[in-house]
Amino acid sequence: MELRTLRYLLAVADEGSVTAAAAAVRVAQPSLSRQLRGLERDLGLELFVRRHGRLRLGAAGLELLPLARDLVARADALRAAAGAIGSGRMQTITIAAPGTTLTDVIAPFLATLGEDDPMPDVREELPAAVYEAVGRGADLAVGTTPPPRRLTGQPLAQLPVWAYVPLRHRWGRRATVPLGELVAEDLLVLTPDFHPRQALDQAVALGGLELRTPRELASAEVAQAIAAAGRGVAVVSDDPRFGLHPLRITTPSGELTISLYTAWDPRHHGAATIAGLAGRLRSFCHGRYSTHP
Repeated sequence: MELRTLRYLLAVADEGSVTAAAAAVRVAQPSLSRQLRGLERDLGLELFVRRHGRLRLGAAGLELLPLARDLVARADALRAAAGAIGSGRMQTITIAAPGTTLTDVIAPFLATLGEDDPMPDVREELPAAVYEAVGRGADLAVGTTPPPRRLTGQPLAQLPVWAYVPLRHRWGRRATVPLGELVAEDLLVLTPDFHPRQALDQAVALGGLELRTPRELASAEVAQAIAAAGRGVAVVSDDPRFGLHPLRITTPSGELTISLYTAWDPRHHGAATIAGLAGRLRSFCHGRYSTHP
């Protein structure tokens, strides 16, 4: 049984007759009929009902038709993938990143892709495991720590860690808040496994300061929601929600930020395409946040 013969079977089903099928696949009708009889011998089934010199699919042929379509489609997909690999092109690209990064950085960037770019897919990963995803199906990873040496990578951006308050808050018209003033407030912070919290803790320690029993949350969006209710100041890195007012947090060494990095396998057949998209993502972040690492 050959794929070519299965294509003839599909042509007869789609075109409605051997004559039309032969024209569609550009094969002489007698040759196509012989091929179909050979397929029936190979399968040990009568796939067609023959009446008055015409063929139509019988019960067995109709039952096998979906399987034949699937086999031909898979073969076409394999050929297309092989062609893409051989030329270095990518039909799809899977990007792995932590949830906030996917929402606030990756998703807005994907909206800028063109028709000639690979079809994107995303995978949410915990920050500590994001680079491991490159070995588990992801083509490009975005993390908050420098990537391991086995991967090629580059700094992507430095994102502000914001202090969010309602507009009615006494800070509602300010652009910045010093860290020393911030720590005196009731803070809504993420748990220590999130990098905005780690950046905050490090800055507090370097400044010889201390947090006043902050409320720890596992969701930046929930932290903002509680801040919007007037129950504290949310300290997170994601974009503003619920009409909150963002303030940049200043420290003696500069504004409080977290760093983002891109990483990919240099042996990937589409490494050049991935590098190009990573560069465009870097430019996008520069325009969105007006800062580079």
